[in-house]
Amino acid sequence: MSDYIYMLESHLSPDQNRAVEDVQAAAGMANVNVFLTGGAMRDMIAGFRIRDLDFVVEGNALKVAKAICEKTGATTTSTDDNRKTAEIVFPSGVTAQIGMSRQEKYARAGAKPQVTPATIQEDLRGRDFTANAIALSLNRASRGLLLDPMNGLADIERKELRAVTTYGFYDDPTRLLRLVRFKVRFGFTIEERTQMQVANAREAEVEKRIPARALGEELKRISAEDNPTDILKGLEEAGLLALFSSALFAKLNVAGLAKLEKAYHVLPDDARWRAARFGPFMHAVTENFTPKEKQALIKSTELPKSDVDCWQKTEAKAKKLETALRAPKIRKPSHVFHIVAAASPEDVLFVLYHSALKPVQERLRNHFQKYLPMVQEITPEEWATIEGKPGTPKYAKAREDFISERVNRKPPKPVEEVPPTEPPVPEPVMGGGRGRPPRQI
Repeated sequence: MSDYIYMLESHLSPDQNRAVEDVQAAAGMANVNVFLTGGAMRDMIAGFRIRDLDFVVEGNALKVAKAICEKTGATTTSTDDNRKTAEIVFPSGVTAQIGMSRQEKYARAGAKPQVTPATIQEDLRGRDFTANAIALSLNRASRGLLLDPMNGLADIERKELRAVTTYGFYDDPTRLLRLVRFKVRFGFTIEERTQMQVANAREAEVEKRIPARALGEELKRISAEDNPTDILKGLEEAGLLALFSSALFAKLNVAGLAKLEKAYHVLPDDARWRAARFGPFMHAVTENFTPKEKQALIKSTELPKSDVDCWQKTEAKAKKLETALRAPKIRKPSHVFHIVAAASPEDVLFVLYHSALKPVQERLRNHFQKYLPMVQEITPEEWATIEGKPGTPKYAKAREDFISERVNRKPPKPVEEVPPTEPPVPEPVMGGGRGRPPRQI
């Protein structure tokens, strides 16, 4: 087995490993080459946790994505017909992008690219930064072969961000935003020539050609980061924050965002919970905005209605969860568990961030720090003892009762250790020498 394949498998979760196997199988059935690329390879090599899987196919990527969904039950969340890419979510919650190996040519800065099929080597040479221009072959004949035409491995080792091409920021000005986000997330420095390229691009004011929709998409990516406050500050220092909103530049809610970041750390770190961050994030960011300023931000970023609703309706929905968690009838851990388990992640995060009620905060933290780990420790053999057929109301009720019993179970009292007693010291005997009986008087 290749060292890189071993490294990959050891960095992936069991669900992610299964997803990689499913993609390999689908590509093999379609008789096309498939590679793991981009962020997944960068994070693996740099020692970070792999969040999303990025696959490149030398062939019809949308057809491969469709085959994966049909076989595994995964769902397609979005597609880009121009770039021939699809975002999919596996039933386990693992997220992945399946994209065509391609070349992109831009008629002008910020324009829609002209996309043509290409080899994997050509694809990598057209990427944004060298750390993202690394690929790992998942094909039977070359499985484990590492492709690094831009020497990204060395840049990752130096903890340095280097642009792949001289005119990358002219072709796609959104890379200016991405550069700041990566710099903050990884703690990398920016290579000297890349700094000069940024300065030249900024002198040409290419940032003004970033499409409004791209600004909205970048806001969503920032919301999913662990340290969005530092990223927004980085954008402010770079003179890019006002692209989103002049009010955002003037009214950056640092205190609210810091409080939100603390709430992030209480919750599970997976794709589902990261996606839930957008609504609460936008609420925190715009907490000091006027209605007019909020509307201007929506316009400047072309946020779709679904995203606006997620942002502006979360507070009202979350109040119902807060009311349920403060009810007097909650007397057992199982009551808290079932209420939180049934709530949407957006509502849970918002209450955790926004509620000023101490009992509500304590119950939410107990759910994630005590009750949820108890349920996660239940073994498959224990789940198999539940009566009824999965999917039926009888089974659902039995499962709920089973969980309740486990969560309500009191932990055994620690056994107090009794210190060992020392053997009694014999009293000295009067008279007589060593080995002689005492003299009788």
